[in-house]
Amino acid sequence: MPSVMGLLEERERAARQRVDALRGELREAEAVWERFVIAREAVAEVLAEPRGVEGPPDEVVGERPAQVVGAVPGSVVPVWREGLAASVLSPDYQQLMNALAGGSGVDAVAMDCRELAVAVGLEPVPAKVEGVRSKVKRLAARGWLMEKRPGAFSAVAGRDGGS
Repeated sequence: MPSVMGLLEERERAARQRVDALRGELREAEAVWERFVIAREAVAEVLAEPRGVEGPPDEVVGERPAQVVGAVPGSVVPVWREGLAASVLSPDYQQLMNALAGGSGVDAVAMDCRELAVAVGLEPVPAKVEGVRSKVKRLAARGWLMEKRPGAFSAVAGRDGGS
């Protein structure tokens, strides 16, 4: 019959091996995660760079010129500022702005994400509605739209989808 101490030592050894294996897995997962963080930051930096337009920059921020160019699908949504037209937004964002543009002004009609999805020609299924929600939340956070009440968005006067 095995001794109690022998059984405890055996279980301790198995637990230590399991901990070592899990630590190895954790190190591997952290390395993968770190690569994704670096890749995401690099892509965001590249997408933020102005491209494709010759001529003087629109504005200088610090020492680096910030140039507003025509948007391409997947481009970064800039923070709204005076004189910035909706044409700098990617086509998906312009579509959402155009859908809300009819109700701009003080008494603007607010639309929820399901209504917006339908207005831009998408099926009102959860996946599409969540995509719209993500985009309008981003537009609201950057000053292009306002969220009148949770989940209901409207255009801000002077920031409609035109020009």
